[in-house]
Amino acid sequence: MQIYVDADACPVKDEVLRVAERHGIDAYMVSNSFMRLPDSPLIKRVVVGDKFDEADDWIAERCTADDIVVTGDIPLASRCLKAGATVIGHTGKPFTEASIGMALAMRELMTDLRAMGEVRGGNAAFSKQDRSRFLQAMETAVQGIKRRGA
Repeated sequence: MQIYVDADACPVKDEVLRVAERHGIDAYMVSNSFMRLPDSPLIKRVVVGDKFDEADDWIAERCTADDIVVTGDIPLASRCLKAGATVIGHTGKPFTEASIGMALAMRELMTDLRAMGEVRGGNAAFSKQDRSRFLQAMETAVQGIKRRGA
């Protein structure tokens, strides 16, 4: 079992490290540029090039059914689900085979509405409840994979 983090805009890197340390799991922090991360033998810093979606490609090519992927990127989540990985969004909401189709459709709709000027602004602010929900989702994911024998 390994954790792959789409780290460039990830607000829960510290929480990932807490879970990784609690369970002794390597966490790959994948980004397009160098970023300061806490010192831990479990953190594996991966800096890819700046080609579009290069970090996403790196993660999607390596994740397996025994791994957890942390991302807010819906197309990356879809690719990782197809590889069998457990995928968790930054707010703790898991992406599933049942929910990914709707998430992709909503993403496309919102992109179109923004392009037409119908929608402005971004997502809601990241909250303490989001962090708590994320930690719970990570713990649930780790325990689920352990029960399966990974």
